[in-house]
Amino acid sequence: MAVLGHRLVIAVPDLARSIAWYRDVLGFRIHDVEAPGWAFLSHGRCHVMAGECPEATPARDLGDHSYVAYLDVDDIDAFYARVVTAGADLLKPLRDEPWGMREFGVRTIDGHRIMVGQPMRAA
Repeated sequence: MAVLGHRLVIAVPDLARSIAWYRDVLGFRIHDVEAPGWAFLSHGRCHVMAGECPEATPARDLGDHSYVAYLDVDDIDAFYARVVTAGADLLKPLRDEPWGMREFGVRTIDGHRIMVGQPMRAA
């Protein structure tokens, strides 16, 4: 028995605004699927299912529970440059961590917090 994959399922107050943020800031692809109130997005092997929930508690009000993902990437410097250029809300600047990861944190337009990282290479 094995887990074969994963998808993030998030609630967002304004689906069109969220779709634009994931596309323009993180570079996600938007899938054309007939599912009213939902958007299906992907970037590599990361998949997000965003459901429009205008009455839900905003992610910004969830404190530590607003962390939704840690994305492993293959070029952290390029990904960081894209996010900074897009004007994203950075939670943590890009830096090398003692646990062997080069990482940064970003807050989505809806207040969800995402960490992005890449293993550091041995010198």
